Amino acid sequence: MANGPRASRRASAVVLPRADLVAALERATTHRVTVISAPPGSGKTFLLRQWADVTVASRRVVTVAVRRGERNAQAFLLALLQAIVSRLADGVVEPEIAATPEFDPAAIVERILEALVRMDDQLVIVIDDVHELDAPEAYSALKDLIERLPPDVRVVLSSRRDPRLRLHHLRLEGELVEIRASDLRLRPDETKELLAGAGVDLAEADAAILHERTEGWAAGVRLAAIALADHPDPGAFVAAFSGSDRTVSEYLLAEMLERQPEESRRLLLRTSIVDRVNGSLADVLTGGVGSEATFRALEDANAFVVSLDPGRTWFRYHHLFGDLLRLELRRTAPDEIAELHRRAATWLEEHGLPVEAVRHAQAAEDWPWATRLLVDHALSLSLDGEQPVIEALLKAFPPAALDAHSELAIVLASDQLERGSLLEAEGYLAVAEREAASVPAERRSRFDVALAAAKVSLARRRGDFTDVMKQVELLARRDGVRSSADVALGGELRAVALMDVGIVEMWSLRLDEARDHLLEAAELAHRIGRRYLEVAARAHLGFASNGSSFALGRERCAEAIALADTYGWGRDHVIAVALAAYAGVLTFSGEYARAEALLETADTALRPDVEPATALLLRLSRGMWCCGTGRWGEAVAQFRAGEQMQALLVTQHALAAQLRGFRVAAQVRIGLLDEARSSVANIERDDPLWGESLTAVATVRLAEEKPQEALDALAAIFAGNAPIIHEFTAVQAKMLAARAWVELADRAASEAAVEDALDLAERDRLVLPFTMADGGELLARHPRHGTAHAKLLTDVVQILEGGVVTEASQVDPLSEPLSRGELRVLGHLPSNLSAPEIAAELFVSANTVKTHMRHIYRKLGAHNRSEAVRRARELGLLSRRTR
Repeated sequence: MANGPRASRRASAVVLPRADLVAALERATTHRVTVISAPPGSGKTFLLRQWADVTVASRRVVTVAVRRGERNAQAFLLALLQAIVSRLADGVVEPEIAATPEFDPAAIVERILEALVRMDDQLVIVIDDVHELDAPEAYSALKDLIERLPPDVRVVLSSRRDPRLRLHHLRLEGELVEIRASDLRLRPDETKELLAGAGVDLAEADAAILHERTEGWAAGVRLAAIALADHPDPGAFVAAFSGSDRTVSEYLLAEMLERQPEESRRLLLRTSIVDRVNGSLADVLTGGVGSEATFRALEDANAFVVSLDPGRTWFRYHHLFGDLLRLELRRTAPDEIAELHRRAATWLEEHGLPVEAVRHAQAAEDWPWATRLLVDHALSLSLDGEQPVIEALLKAFPPAALDAHSELAIVLASDQLERGSLLEAEGYLAVAEREAASVPAERRSRFDVALAAAKVSLARRRGDFTDVMKQVELLARRDGVRSSADVALGGELRAVALMDVGIVEMWSLRLDEARDHLLEAAELAHRIGRRYLEVAARAHLGFASNGSSFALGRERCAEAIALADTYGWGRDHVIAVALAAYAGVLTFSGEYARAEALLETADTALRPDVEPATALLLRLSRGMWCCGTGRWGEAVAQFRAGEQMQALLVTQHALAAQLRGFRVAAQVRIGLLDEARSSVANIERDDPLWGESLTAVATVRLAEEKPQEALDALAAIFAGNAPIIHEFTAVQAKMLAARAWVELADRAASEAAVEDALDLAERDRLVLPFTMADGGELLARHPRHGTAHAKLLTDVVQILEGGVVTEASQVDPLSEPLSRGELRVLGHLPSNLSAPEIAAELFVSANTVKTHMRHIYRKLGAHNRSEAVRRARELGLLSRRTR
């Protein structure tokens, strides 16, 4: 790092080459007028000098700098005329043009035009510091001159604000080019280069921070370089660098603040306490009127004021300028600051900006008011995905304001829930209940509702599904609301309660009820504008819809993920359940590449400590993917990790049986038969005994070469006496039975079981169950001529052998569904039976069968029987369940 006066001089003198900007200015000067408009210190003059050095070879350049505070129109115009005449004289000394008592602007313009007409090559007239010109007659004459310029003459105007020349017609004609502050800002690499040129060696991270603080403002970077030249700790300097730094503040005071009229200075100082401001808020803070027009004028004057919206109604200050204004406010009006914060908090609360209102109430050190504001809006903020904001607001309270406050304790409990600290959350809820008597009567109803809602969330996170239902019933019994705020709270809490009930039902595999409640929660959240809550409900709805069909589950998971991406929550834990569920469905279908991408995103998004039930699902999906891709050892580890998540839940997760059953299958595949046998011994004591557990028993019995015992274990599934999570379990069971029948030398029974498995797998194109049952060999030798599912069979065999099946093009659903009678006839179309023979099978007339066949062809868009069968298979209509 450089140091001392020499380094400071070098910092101020270094010239940063800006070839891109020079080239842009060179292109701009092919048009009649170029305006360079930017705040002081943006590098306007540096740019003009660099450009002049490269353009003089091809054309002449005349430069006139307006004197500071120039109010003499005649002096300005004569200086312009003198510069042009002298430049055209090719070194011949021209007598100085004197002013006259009778000033005639039009006459001077004519003399300038006469001089320009004598020119025989291109000329660019550069007028620097146009903002210093304060003479209406000069602007009028300059506008007249520009409109009458000879074809080979160009004008460049450099100013801190847009020149008052009304050049909009040139813009419409394409003859006006504008270079603004955004164009002049240094890029991050240019900031680094300027610092290096000044002998300042900053780390990449520190240089990036400095660039962000200065917003690429060239003077700010130069001033920082000067200060850094003598600083022993560059990193610490950059971290603390602001507009209050002496070198920066002196520059901004001299160049900006002190040059503003008193009314503008008052506006700038008193509105500096807010991060963004509009006219109405500024009027409240200053006690004046017309602030919006002043802000627009300041922005037009490049006074470090930046509009934030196309309508130019909201504004902010350049970071360094804002720092200076706040420093100057503390110096000149320290006693007014608390009152300004209170005014800001009041306005912000009234205009629906609660976060900013809380911050200003805290800045005013009005802790009771700040507490009320945060308590009233915490739930809404949480439902909007703003939990990190709540956490930051809580940290800004002094400890004394947090101790034993009943309402704030609920907010603190919710904050701990989001961090996964369930015990701490429970402790804060106990404080809230203990101090409930201190809640004012007019706020007691809201307090009780908020407390019950927090308990619902805690119970759901802990997997205490019984307690969830109890708390939801308490919420449902709450009496009517009283205020508009209570009305909003009522809608939000109803949506939360519906979602929590739906999630509990989902993890309990009461999927029909879960779908109803989650869909209602999502729709209500959408109506009341709670997008985060809507995403959460739709994410869980995706998993719950798998019970209806994997196709519907895919669709709803994809919708939830797309919605989350729209709002920037694509990697937030709120969408993790949809990512895990979608990956699971794809894995079941053998689409391992797509599933892997979703699993990677889900791993990034999920917070297991916050949602252990979802973490169990993710570990299950990841373990299944490992099985499908032949990573059996890793699969066992994933399934065990999922079982560890179960230990965090009070109630048994409905997927626990599937998790354990798949673990047993994976253990058998890698030769861990003793461990698998031990697990089966525990499984057989389960009550109820799930079908997924029975497939695990059958897998072990087959490994022990006990095929009949395997069939005995599976019998309850086939009889419908053992509940199953999904028909993929039935597919797996059929394939295990097929293996058992092979061991018992009954080939016909084995092939029938394989056909049954294919039949069950057809609708959702299931692949993984065949892998879990180790059924590859049986499928490979299954007779193609004897199956109604040749395409599925071929695809499954190819995937099991490590191949990839190209995903079929999306099949449009039927616009008109098939009737029950049509479905029965459709089930016989893959056979060789004639229409009369089908009629005999169904005990109907041949004419009825033919009528059904015509309807089937029309609805499927088919021209013959083979096309109808192909289309039906694409739609998953050809399985015995539809007959």
